[in-house]
Amino acid sequence: MWVGCAGTKATGGQHVTTIQHSRAGRRQAQRRIRPRRSPAVPLIALAWAGAAAVVGLWWRNTPAVLPDAGDRLIHAGRITGLLAGYVIALVVVQMARVPALERRVGSDRVSRWHATSGRYALSLTSAHVVLTVYGYALQGRTGVAEQTVSLVTEYPEMGKAAIGTVLLLVVGLVSAGAVRHRVRYEVWYYLHLLTYLAVYLAFWHQLATGAEFLADQAARAVWYVLYGAVGALLVWYRVLMPLRLNLVHRMRVDQVVPEAPGVVSVLVRGRRLHRLGAEAGQFFRWRFLTKGLRWTAHPYSLSAPPRPDLLRITVKAVGGHSAALARLRPGTRVWAEGPYGSLTAARRSRGKVLLIAGGAGITPLRTLFETLPGAGGDLTLLYRARTADDLALREELEAIADDRGAHLLYAVNGPDGRRPEISAGMLRRILPDIARHDVYVCGPQGLAEESYAALREAGVPDRRIHHESFAL
Repeated sequence: MWVGCAGTKATGGQHVTTIQHSRAGRRQAQRRIRPRRSPAVPLIALAWAGAAAVVGLWWRNTPAVLPDAGDRLIHAGRITGLLAGYVIALVVVQMARVPALERRVGSDRVSRWHATSGRYALSLTSAHVVLTVYGYALQGRTGVAEQTVSLVTEYPEMGKAAIGTVLLLVVGLVSAGAVRHRVRYEVWYYLHLLTYLAVYLAFWHQLATGAEFLADQAARAVWYVLYGAVGALLVWYRVLMPLRLNLVHRMRVDQVVPEAPGVVSVLVRGRRLHRLGAEAGQFFRWRFLTKGLRWTAHPYSLSAPPRPDLLRITVKAVGGHSAALARLRPGTRVWAEGPYGSLTAARRSRGKVLLIAGGAGITPLRTLFETLPGAGGDLTLLYRARTADDLALREELEAIADDRGAHLLYAVNGPDGRRPEISAGMLRRILPDIARHDVYVCGPQGLAEESYAALREAGVPDRRIHHESFAL
């Protein structure tokens, strides 16, 4: 069932206060935000250039003629080992939450890069181990098991490398799709941290036994610089910056407000929060320092433009962590990291914008609905929910639509439970010039896929469909 709404002013209560105090923030955001290009393509090109340099290093130290199968396997093991070491460095960079990647490329894309790089790293590491052991076994005319024991016990740093390899395989196993969905997030997260220990243990093996580094001091220095820079980024952005953020801003839970069945807003108060540089559409990783929540951090988007003393998130109970937020008490200390995400006004390239929200995806789009620069008549929000009671922040959305002259549409299931279809024809009916819009989509995976297909069929170019997934 489709419902159109021009919006009415909300009356009374905390929500009106939040809207009124955030209008100055909207004007400030309109002045500050400028379009910018994504650095994804040059970064990918740079990564491949680094891989080519590693292959060149191996080629320079490899004889033109390899006399027997054992030699050929050993040299194949060398190149897979070198590439594994290089890709592992990229894996760690992608775990470091570098703002240039998280905010401009997008957290979801960086996560996909991390997952892909991790699979490459595991495959190359496995190939390196198998090829090297089998090559030496052929040369020494020994069994594979005997040769494995000999390599681990007799070669320098090989014991550490063996432990590191096992740890990498454990991390890869718990991250595989079939296993990941059966493991609690907290278990997966803390096992994932073993990657750092595995990298540390394997690093020294590369320098101690790698022919390229033993014979070439320049290559050795470059490897030190590569891993030193990666380690510095990791410590700076995963440890020091979050520590500074939380010591300076000293955030605590101010209030928990029910919004809809199973949905609450958590208001977080702190000092000089405008200096965080957060933009509408971004999110933080939140850790609430209370029983049952202090050991886990989850990403939740801002659901209102940031104020100098107040941030707000709106969370739907879909798991143990999100459900527990309804029981937070005022005064609970908050540890936050961010802001992250690229689902911001900076992606916009056209004057007209359509926002498509579903479920908890309304939270970042609600902030964009209020703050996107331009005339309200060129702004439309389409909000998908099962029932009218599930429309979180409804009064606020209607007040914003009324204030800006924007268009607000609800798509809720009919009395018979029939689900409204988001199709190309429907989009053309509500927006005849849909092909000239930028479109932001945020919601469950099914909604994102349905909307993307309909938008492409309706003529919206791929580059103007903006989506960011926060699935863990």
